[in-house]
Amino acid sequence: MAAVQCEELTGVDGARIGIATLNAPQTLNALSLPMIEVLDEQLTIWANDPDIVCVLLRGTGPKAFCAGGEVRSLAEACRHHPGEVPPLAAHFFAAEYRLDYRLHTYPKPLLCWGHGHVLGGGMGLLQGSSVRIVTPSSRLAMPEISIGLYPDVGASWFLARLPGKLGLFLGLTGAPINARDALDLGLADRLLGENQQKELLDDLLQLNWQEQTALQLNSLLKAQQNGGQSQLPEAQWLPRRKQIDALLDVADPVCAWRAIAQLRNHSDLLLAKAAQTMLEGCPLTAHLVWEQIQRARHLSLAQVFQMEYAISLNCCRHPEFSEGVRARLIDKDQKPRWHWADIAQVPTAVIQAHFRKAWEGRHPLADLA
Repeated sequence: MAAVQCEELTGVDGARIGIATLNAPQTLNALSLPMIEVLDEQLTIWANDPDIVCVLLRGTGPKAFCAGGEVRSLAEACRHHPGEVPPLAAHFFAAEYRLDYRLHTYPKPLLCWGHGHVLGGGMGLLQGSSVRIVTPSSRLAMPEISIGLYPDVGASWFLARLPGKLGLFLGLTGAPINARDALDLGLADRLLGENQQKELLDDLLQLNWQEQTALQLNSLLKAQQNGGQSQLPEAQWLPRRKQIDALLDVADPVCAWRAIAQLRNHSDLLLAKAAQTMLEGCPLTAHLVWEQIQRARHLSLAQVFQMEYAISLNCCRHPEFSEGVRARLIDKDQKPRWHWADIAQVPTAVIQAHFRKAWEGRHPLADLA
C-alpha cells in the first residue's frame, strides 16, 4: 500500500473533491521524503485542475494524523556525515518547507483533519491548511527540544503569534495542547467529533460549488461542529497564561530556562511535567527557540521558511540532533548525552552560526517569496 493515497470524489454538480490520506499508521503517519514529494506533486495538480473545488488532508489509524517527520533516517545520515550537511537533509527540509508553504498559500479550500497526535511535521501540515479541524482526541505539540532539533515547519511563525509568552513556553517545553487549547490559541478553526469525517465528506459532496462557496462551506462547518462539543477537554494553557507571562518576563534564554526549571516540583502537575521535559531536553535547542521567535516577529512567511531551512541544515552539522534521535527513537535509552549539557555554556558563536547559510549560491527556497 502506498504511504500516501490520493483519490477524487465527485459531488452532485460534477465538482470533484481531492482527498490525500497519509497511510503509514505503523509509524503514526510520520512524513518521509517520498510522502512529502507525493503530497506536493498531487496538491499542485489539484490546484491547477478547475474541476477540483476542495481538498481534504487526513491520516489513517486511530492514534495520529501525523506524528512528525521521519527523523531516524535523517539522523543516521547526519552520523555518516559528521560536521557536514548530508544530501538527504538538504533535500528533505527543502521539500518539506516547500510543501508547507504551498499549503499556507493554497488557492482552494484545504481542510485538514487533525485527530490524535499532531506533532512536528504534522503541525506544519495542519497549520498551513485553510480549515484546521481538531477532534476531542487531538494532541498538538512541537516536541523538538527532546531530540535536539527545534520547532520548525513554520513554527517560528505560529509560535511567535501566540498570546504573551505561550509560544516561547510551548517551544521550550514541548508541552502538548488539547483541542480546546488549539481553538483558544488560534491553532485550530473547528472541532468535530471523531466519527464525523464521513458525514463531513458527504455534506461537502452535496454542496453547490458554483456560487457563494465560502458562505456555504462556512455554514456547513458551523452546522457540523456540535458533534464534538460534549467531549471537549478543559482548557490547559489560556488559564495559565498570566502565570507563564510573568514567569518568562526575562531578558535571555538562560533566565527563561532557569525560570521554567523552578516549576519541576510544582503542585500544578501540568507545569511540573513541562519543566521536567525541558530539563531532559537539549539546551542548545532552547537558545534556538528563543532566537527564532525573536527573529520571526519581523519576517514574512516565506522568510520564516528560508530562515528555518538554514537552522535545520546547521542542526544537522552539529551533534545534538543525531544524539537526541539516537537516545529517544533508535536506542531508546532516553539518556541523550548533550554536547553542551549546561545552557549557560552554549557558545554564542554556535547559536549565531545556526542562522547562517549552509549552501552554495542562491537560497534553495528563494523562489518562495
